[in-house]
Amino acid sequence: MIINENLTDLVKTCAYNLGFDVVRITSAEPFLRERSVAEKRIQQGFMDGLPWYTQSRVRRGTDPNVLLPGAKSIISVGLSYLSESFQQPKNGTKIARYAWGKDYHKVIKNKLKGLVSDVEERLAHTVNARWYVDDGPMLDRAVAQRSGIGWFGKNTNILTSSHGSWVFLGQLITDLDLDIDPPLKKDCGTCTLCIEACPTDAIVSPYVLDNQRCISHLTIENRGSISVPMRSLIGEWAFGCDICQEVCPVNLKAMTTNEESFQLNEFDGFDLEKLLEIDEEEFRTLFAGSSLRRAKLTGLKRNLCVVLGNLGDEDSVPVLNRALNDNEALVRSHAAWALGRIGGSIAWQALEAAVGIEQDQEVKKEILTALVMDTI
Repeated sequence: MIINENLTDLVKTCAYNLGFDVVRITSAEPFLRERSVAEKRIQQGFMDGLPWYTQSRVRRGTDPNVLLPGAKSIISVGLSYLSESFQQPKNGTKIARYAWGKDYHKVIKNKLKGLVSDVEERLAHTVNARWYVDDGPMLDRAVAQRSGIGWFGKNTNILTSSHGSWVFLGQLITDLDLDIDPPLKKDCGTCTLCIEACPTDAIVSPYVLDNQRCISHLTIENRGSISVPMRSLIGEWAFGCDICQEVCPVNLKAMTTNEESFQLNEFDGFDLEKLLEIDEEEFRTLFAGSSLRRAKLTGLKRNLCVVLGNLGDEDSVPVLNRALNDNEALVRSHAAWALGRIGGSIAWQALEAAVGIEQDQEVKKEILTALVMDTI
């Protein structure tokens, strides 16, 4: 049992021993300002497309004592996922860096659970605690900012001094009475590189993101069609997007990760054309333990059609033609768009054949539009 060691130092030491890169402490006081901002974003429609992101969820997630009665402190942690050997696939598609490793939700939750166990063992008594990653109700970036993990970038990401924005965030609410860390006295100054670089203009103003225009949302959480104006702007991003992080000056000097779970999965099977023809069982096997499963098979195929259309390689026409017979209307409609974008006689013939047999009226509209596109 530890008697003379400072409790806060003990907690931080245990957290660092578990591999967390940044560890800070904040109080369990309500996040009233952040609640107001989040509610305003909902009212403005900037959180549309996330039906689970409600006012009641925000109110619950901004009051730690609702989540854990008797809460006194929040242990805020950051874990880097930046790998030195990272390289995008050679086939022209792009995948957000975070998705190359194991699903971070499980990795961080296991570490936070381990942190509670380690502290309990050192103190020889039970610690009341609840832990969260970004799939819980807590406003994780609000906790990170107030605890001094980092500061808000104008792209709404948290920027850490040591690891940039290439970090996953976690929170551990506890009844331990810990010393509080102050917020960092840093900001982005006059830099607007992230705003200027966003191809879809999703960063509508500094610190304000329109979820419906963000490539990460469009290719992951979005379960429906990607609007036609957005498709060409997505470029080669098949899952997520790192553009606003790649241009950030703070990230140029970011330290890399030591976490084995976030070292690269090579995804030898990430062949765009083959992936358009896999079934659900193959999808689950290929991406077991990966964040790529968040897009679901239909969503990933939809994204791949858009990428192939943007790459514009006529060699992709045969597989896109076969995608016109996919079981999912969402895939068929985006395959039609891709064929229209690539163009050429073979693509035109495929679309002509499909329009006569397609039963879904929305897909038929996409095919007809694609035929017009091909003649321009």
